[in-house]
Amino acid sequence: MRIVVTGGTGFIGKALCRYLLSEGHRVTVLTRNLAQAWRMFGAGPELLQWDGAHAGDWEHTLEDADAVVNLAGASIADAWWTPARKRLLIESRVAATRALVEGLSRRARRRVVLVNASGIGYYGASEGGRFDETAPRGGGFLADLSAAWESEASRAESFGVRVVRLRLGMVLERDGGALPRMLLPFRLGVGGPISPGTQWVSWIHRDDLIRLIGHTATNESIAGAVNAVAPEVVTMKEFCRTLGHVMHRPSWLSVPEFALKLGLGELGSLLTTGQYVIPAKALASGFSFSYADLESALQAILRPHQAAHRTRSAPSRSSVSDRGRCS
Repeated sequence: MRIVVTGGTGFIGKALCRYLLSEGHRVTVLTRNLAQAWRMFGAGPELLQWDGAHAGDWEHTLEDADAVVNLAGASIADAWWTPARKRLLIESRVAATRALVEGLSRRARRRVVLVNASGIGYYGASEGGRFDETAPRGGGFLADLSAAWESEASRAESFGVRVVRLRLGMVLERDGGALPRMLLPFRLGVGGPISPGTQWVSWIHRDDLIRLIGHTATNESIAGAVNAVAPEVVTMKEFCRTLGHVMHRPSWLSVPEFALKLGLGELGSLLTTGQYVIPAKALASGFSFSYADLESALQAILRPHQAAHRTRSAPSRSSVSDRGRCS
């Protein structure tokens, strides 16, 4: 396939591009920083300059694209959610998506899929709800952000583009996302859950996310919202207990909610609230998770040699339908 990727130098994008290239696809990365992208990829993918907001010469690459994967947007957790930061978080996503959609509308060839990132924040915070892709939008800033992003992407459906709105949970790997920030306290022996501890954590190993992006891009029966989370959902307390177990470190020192609010303001709500999200569409479409439970995911990330040995020694998993879920 000929695949165009935005956000290709980010935590998810760089791994996605390398995976797509290894699978034999032709990849074009639209980037604001050509020098950074060249240092990252070398001569692997085609690299094109864009500003993430306006039409330009980059649109020509859409002419023969089979898929466009849009991961562009300012980082959610890198700064306080001031009013200015909130505007940037929304506008950086909406502007990039609008530019792509308008570029796609001017293409001569219409048979293409747009896989557009979003987030499970769409459903709002909830301790009692269970959310598959049919669940309605919730409340709060992250719900507003996700809805604005998805609305812009969905405009492409009006001129024949298949649109997949990929709602990402907490993406796990050791070189980015939330996990590296959680490791230091555990290494120092002072790890533990973030209060209240009962909030749900819907997560996914980055390798599974990348494979799911490829799955949705190539499976023409998939469209609309797709929850990009693993089948097993855990509470924050269970997440930290499992992390401590894998690291052979205690998980006892709870981080109080008021301290997060004091240090991070409204941004702290990312860690103190959550939602129980079900990957119903992925499972129904036949997608098989390599890391369907949290312990196997963390073992693969933090103790890859041991995890590889266990994988060789254990019977293969053909599906995840028989695996239990935390509740």
